[in-house]
Amino acid sequence: MKRFKFGLVVGAFWWVVVLTGCATPEARIQKNPLVFARLTPAQQEMIKKGQAGVGFDQEMVKLALGEPDRILARTDAQGTAEIWSYMIYDSSDGVLLYRGFYHRYYAWGDPFYPYYLNHSARRMLEQLKIVYDASGKVASIEQEKR
Repeated sequence: MKRFKFGLVVGAFWWVVVLTGCATPEARIQKNPLVFARLTPAQQEMIKKGQAGVGFDQEMVKLALGEPDRILARTDAQGTAEIWSYMIYDSSDGVLLYRGFYHRYYAWGDPFYPYYLNHSARRMLEQLKIVYDASGKVASIEQEKR
């Protein structure tokens, strides 16, 4: 019986690793080692911590944060800026729900994706907004403080 429980725990752990493998900065760095290698040590440390900084280009932000949930364009007197928005999901009872790149594949009909579309009290909140200047570098970062 102990062997069965151990196997169950190991199996559950393996599924967590598989499902979140691309969701970590380390996994993204392994997929893009050349981009990571050209960075300064300070930039590399920020990316390892999952942080973006002013002056980062889009490749660097993707290494740190992954693909954005939404991409917007803002036009004002200074010109047009691209804005990347990163969302989180939570419920009305304060439970933080998972956000991840593979939610985009939920439409394939796989019922095992942990997507919270059917969660009765699911809310999408903008957690982070990255604003790029005309040269494609991060001009500003807006982050929700909780």
